[in-house]
Amino acid sequence: MGHFTLDIVTPTQNLDVIEVNYVRCPGIDGSFGIMANHQDGVFSLDIGEIMIQSESDTKFYSISGGFAEINENEVCLLVETIEVSSDIDISRAESALQRANERKTKRNEEDLDEVRMESSLSRALNRLRVANR
Repeated sequence: MGHFTLDIVTPTQNLDVIEVNYVRCPGIDGSFGIMANHQDGVFSLDIGEIMIQSESDTKFYSISGGFAEINENEVCLLVETIEVSSDIDISRAESALQRANERKTKRNEEDLDEVRMESSLSRALNRLRVANR
């Protein structure tokens, strides 16, 4: 199986550039996979799970949206946030889910931003799902 270079960038950090065999990303229109010699392009990423396969292992990450740029066997993921599954604090994620659910039940009582509320609920659920990988 061929490999390609993967670079992951957030507003606060650059993760190590690594050689990988496959990446699965959560696109706005559904998940998509990237392998060596993939067609060049730029794709919007949604809240979801990224799976990265290398020669030695497979890792799962939680992201909260961004972009994937594929250019000549190099992939750059520009993401808002990223956490490897083993680093996710489950109790913190459960607390965030509880807060999001409480805001959702109070939405009729208070003037809350519906999109922001649904986004925080999605992020919390995603982090919990990825943490259990």
